Amino acid sequence: MAKPAAGNKAGTVRKTAAAKLADTAPKARPTRRLAPEQREEQIVQKAIHYFAAHGFSASTHDLAREIGITQPLLYRYFPSKEALVARVFNEVYLSRWNPDWEDWLKDRSLPLRERMTRYYKDYARIILKSEWVRIFVQAGLTREGINSRYLQRMRERIFDVVLAEMHHEYRLAKPTAQQYEEEIEMVWEIHASIFYLGMRKWVYGLTIPKDVDRIIEQKVAVFLEGAPCVMREMRG
Repeated sequence: MAKPAAGNKAGTVRKTAAAKLADTAPKARPTRRLAPEQREEQIVQKAIHYFAAHGFSASTHDLAREIGITQPLLYRYFPSKEALVARVFNEVYLSRWNPDWEDWLKDRSLPLRERMTRYYKDYARIILKSEWVRIFVQAGLTREGINSRYLQRMRERIFDVVLAEMHHEYRLAKPTAQQYEEEIEMVWEIHASIFYLGMRKWVYGLTIPKDVDRIIEQKVAVFLEGAPCVMREMRG
């Protein structure tokens, strides 16, 4: 019987090896078809992680590739990058705003220190997260104006309320317009000191105290020990 040609034998070996490799390769999973609302939510969540990690400089082509979809599919849900950025901002900031915060601060059945501590503990629980801090910083640096709505809401619904309650609690005379703006700066200081915990952890990579609630209690106590005295001095 004629022996198989060497070339045929080698070809058989190569074919067998390829077949074995194909057998051991992971089988591709069929792509699960998502409902439109599920696909949209998936795009938004992946965009949140991308913007938090890399900022807002990516093109829609790069974004689609990172998210794992085609660019035409991305445009089907979001007609522009600006539309996606606006949705991400709404998801991370506006949708996480607790409407009870203002009521907590206005509840005069409790001492102001207790009210402010309750508010800042809950606020810290919301903001001291990687995507919240990093997207806010990235937006402030590269997306001029995108943080404005949130900061305006913070001024009107938190800072102004805190000052109104301080004026009542400590029986302070009505401030002049200039004095009021200086008092707003004082509220900014305690607010920024809590936000800075997130900066230290998620931007600088530093450790922060484990018991954040205790740190907030201390910050509120220090603020209310000092700020009313300075406000009285401002009024002469």
